[in-house]
Amino acid sequence: MNGTDTGRVTVKVWSDYVCPFCMLAEGPLHEATRDLDVEIEWMPFELRPHPAPTLRPEDEYLPSVWARSVYPMARRMNVDITLPTVSPQPYTRLAFEGYRYAAEHGVGAEYTPRVLRAFFQEDRDIGRLDVLTAIASQLGLDEADFSAALRDGTYTEAHQKALRTAAAYRVSVVPTLVVGDRHRIEGVPTAAQIRKAVLDTQAEQAVARGAACGTDGC
Repeated sequence: MNGTDTGRVTVKVWSDYVCPFCMLAEGPLHEATRDLDVEIEWMPFELRPHPAPTLRPEDEYLPSVWARSVYPMARRMNVDITLPTVSPQPYTRLAFEGYRYAAEHGVGAEYTPRVLRAFFQEDRDIGRLDVLTAIASQLGLDEADFSAALRDGTYTEAHQKALRTAAAYRVSVVPTLVVGDRHRIEGVPTAAQIRKAVLDTQAEQAVARGAACGTDGC
């Protein structure tokens, strides 16, 4: 559903919990949409799915990228973010399955930012079930039920289906935002970019709703 029938605009946000730019994108997203009628859908994209090796912060690549790109952008945006020391970086499949549980229980919007903060501000290993369960508990979710769902793979197929959606949308980088299935923004957006895309989509939807006549007139 893209919101056409209700006037609400759907904003799909593809992200990965180990991508610092996804955390930096969160602020502009909420700034741009806080007074607009939008539905934000957090969508999974695993940058390095198992069994591909994940990155190590002690190697040259990550410190170089952070020094060159992440830290300067974070300073400009006034975001507290630090290169985690977890090595190697965690796989994120389990965290994404945790998101599906959280969303089903009404706290999906709170779960994603909380996991990002756990990794990039608290240096916690978000690939561990106990870490994710503690986060779930902080959000008011049932610890035992959450843990059992992840251990049992209750949401594995739903997660895999969501990954196939990323492929269908040809997502190759994160963050990627798709507003109303028409406007696409790749990389960390500005609030102005997102707001324009949402308002343009609302205008397009209004035109689409009015582009027909009924038996009682136009």
